[in-house]
Amino acid sequence: MIDFNNNTLKNYSFIDLFAGIGGFHYALNSFGANCVFASEIDKKASEIYHVNHKLFPKGDITKIDETDIPKHDILCGGFPCQAFSISGKQKGFEDTRGTLFFDIARIVNFHKPKIIFLENVKNFVKHDNGKTLDIVVKTLEELNYTIFYKVLNTSKFGLPQNRERVYIVGFNNNNFQNIDFKFPNPNIISCLEEVLEKEPIDGKIINREDISFYKKIKLLKNIFGKIELPNKPIQIGKVNKGGQGERIYHPKGHAITLSAYGGGVGSKTGLYKIGDIIRKLSPRECARIQGFPEKFIFPKSITEAQKQFGNSVSINTLQFILKEISETILKNDKQTKTRLTNSEEWIQKREKYSPKIQQLAK
Repeated sequence: MIDFNNNTLKNYSFIDLFAGIGGFHYALNSFGANCVFASEIDKKASEIYHVNHKLFPKGDITKIDETDIPKHDILCGGFPCQAFSISGKQKGFEDTRGTLFFDIARIVNFHKPKIIFLENVKNFVKHDNGKTLDIVVKTLEELNYTIFYKVLNTSKFGLPQNRERVYIVGFNNNNFQNIDFKFPNPNIISCLEEVLEKEPIDGKIINREDISFYKKIKLLKNIFGKIELPNKPIQIGKVNKGGQGERIYHPKGHAITLSAYGGGVGSKTGLYKIGDIIRKLSPRECARIQGFPEKFIFPKSITEAQKQFGNSVSINTLQFILKEISETILKNDKQTKTRLTNSEEWIQKREKYSPKIQQLAK
């Protein structure tokens, strides 16, 4: 997490859908926003959410009526990628029925939050030849929102993990005019070595005879004598045939994408050569490369913890986007204040000159 020292959203409330273990919660809360409702179908994730955020998420969102959800300013969530059964008549909102996005749409349709903030996997952009994203965007536009989306990589936001995700931001046209929003584009250099624990007992060590190394890296130094970090994963070896979960990476690079599932001996975290050993990442290291604070409490089960972090969102990336959203809000508020001031001045002038105009008319 990054301390932006920004309370722009202190008067904003939000709901956290498909909440997981609370990545969105941390990000929005860091800008002063208040969570009034959360929903998560996974009971183990809900328990961890409750432990860390003191709010127990409701269950299956498909079984929760929108009228039972509190009024809110921001709707956020990392919803699953699903195909839509597109009707020949292109019904838009109705085409989303039977998917979890429909539940987002029906809640938006009823509550009309000021801002929508969603996350999904990178392939969502190309899913079903782009039709899936197209329906999402058109549905939200039909509900009177101006929509922006972009694929961003966690690697650029100071977290040493190669994790590409598409982010979708929507502004309610009844609350915003002349929307000037742009996604952030930083390039903060980091490396996995910076977040590693020293000999963690829950970082599984791999000791096999079929480990091989086929690449030696030579890191260059800049004119100031500092090593130029590549800001991406550096593959240096393999276990077995080097398939999924069998590749070994250097700690001067980045971690591969954390995954909730995946196979191979390095499943969920990947394998890394730390000193003279080959090991997986520990749960705390997984937490760090997703931006979770050191105080975050995760499950005792290593497998469950890795799964939950693999399903989570990268908090730093969310925070950078929220900073841009906050600036858009401030610009909009300033424009609104200017319009109101101009309107008041016009009314005052009209009232001032009205008697004179009436006399001339006589």
